[in-house]
Amino acid sequence: MTFNPRVLELAGEADAARELKEIGADTAGIGIMRAKAVFRAVKAHGVDTRAANILKQEMLARGGDVAVARDVITLKDAETDVIILGTDKQFALLIEKLKAQPFGLKILREEIQAALISYDGRPDNIVWDGHNLPVSARTCLMGVLNVTPDSFSDGGQFGDPEVAIAQGFRMAEDGADIIDVGGESTRPGADSVPEKEEIGRVVPVIKALSAKLDIPISIDTYKSGVARAALDAGASMINDISGMTFDSAMAPLAAKAKVPVALMHIKGTPKDMQADPVYDSMMSEISGYLRDKAQDAIGAGIAPNKIIIDPGIGFGKTVEHNLEIIRRVREFKSLGHPVLIGPSRKSFIGKILGLEPDQRLEGTAAAVAACVAGGASIVRVHDVKEMARVARVADAVFKV
Repeated sequence: MTFNPRVLELAGEADAARELKEIGADTAGIGIMRAKAVFRAVKAHGVDTRAANILKQEMLARGGDVAVARDVITLKDAETDVIILGTDKQFALLIEKLKAQPFGLKILREEIQAALISYDGRPDNIVWDGHNLPVSARTCLMGVLNVTPDSFSDGGQFGDPEVAIAQGFRMAEDGADIIDVGGESTRPGADSVPEKEEIGRVVPVIKALSAKLDIPISIDTYKSGVARAALDAGASMINDISGMTFDSAMAPLAAKAKVPVALMHIKGTPKDMQADPVYDSMMSEISGYLRDKAQDAIGAGIAPNKIIIDPGIGFGKTVEHNLEIIRRVREFKSLGHPVLIGPSRKSFIGKILGLEPDQRLEGTAAAVAACVAGGASIVRVHDVKEMARVARVADAVFKV
């Protein structure tokens, strides 16, 4: 005789409700128990030590717990990071209790509540100026179009404007939702390109594509002058690897143009970013950076619903860092913005498989599927036709 016990994989309360219904649980009971079946671990930084003690007491009283620094009980330090452990039901009770608590707990309550909602849900569609990226329904594809002589994967292939334009049309036909045009390589060790030269590379291609395509054309640049020329030429989105930190004029430009912006995390600059990147807590650092840059963008006048965040695969990260980001990409959903991620043909795939960039199709497919499983809203890829198929199947499996 066997009872066939197994651990259930529950992505959220909908999964829990389905399993409870399957065993014949009472309808009212399902409503009560579904929130008890989903466990959460929420990390917060810089919490007042007094608040941390209150948090721990309140969560313990509800059957959960809070991990804090060793000396919190003695109030030796003014602040501590915390990890709050509990079910959805316990978090709901805690959030209600913290409404009137001191020491910053009211703000923390609101931030935890927002993080849980964003983590479980899907972002709203990104809508602007006649464009609509349906990220609420499926994973969107950003096609990479490098009009450069020295990009790591396709440098020199699309340096001729006519060849680049033809490739842009091909990607649109293959299922790209966005064409991302870049005129400067940001591969590790790359030197900066003069602004005039970068403009000369991207503007003819953007003009031709935007004149005939309905999908948005994105400009991949960290220079406001290049972005301005690209927008004038018909681009309608900015993808900035620096999170708009390399050029102080970028955020005001994007705000005035009312276009979406993709803000990426980078450690250092393309020239030095791969010189032994080290983090004390990588996911915390990247998450905090992206939260800060999003807030800066909002402060500059960019609408929150036009902000996309990107953890920056390969930009100041080791192979192990990149793999951890992909494993934990869902955590970035907690920030409340669509997540863009670009694993396509990256060196971590090459190091795992021992293959050159043009041989990394299957490795890219595996990474893209993992990103979709983790809740990425947009994947940035070179091989649009193939990755559109990968994303479609992965969406069918994971975005239920």
